[in-house]
Amino acid sequence: MSLSPTVDNIAEIPASALAYIGDAVYEMQMRLHYLLPPRTAKQYHQLVVSQVRAEQQAKLLEKIDLTDFESDLVRRGRNAAGSTPRKVDPKIYQSATGFEALIGYLYLTDRDRLDQIFTQLLSHIDNPAPP
Repeated sequence: MSLSPTVDNIAEIPASALAYIGDAVYEMQMRLHYLLPPRTAKQYHQLVVSQVRAEQQAKLLEKIDLTDFESDLVRRGRNAAGSTPRKVDPKIYQSATGFEALIGYLYLTDRDRLDQIFTQLLSHIDNPAPP
């Protein structure tokens, strides 16, 4: 018995659950991105948090070249966004949830396409000066 979903049953996973997975995958990617040069734990945290914030995810989503299917998936993710945190504009939060749903879906179904998306994203992220 496999613990991870197969491509056959991905359609059963709600967009909110895809966003849940996508959030973790995206944060891990950002942690890896900032791993070198070595920094303090506080510096790592500040850099990663600056990229995983809903506002930044919504901005990055606008810069990705998506297929029609991916755009539809993002729309489904936006519509699945639950209650919004008080400090975030609801439209931004919905966009970020759509972004995370896309990342989660691609993580489960198409790692090559996910790598392409991350390459696009990283070209839009400023690299800070070394500590």
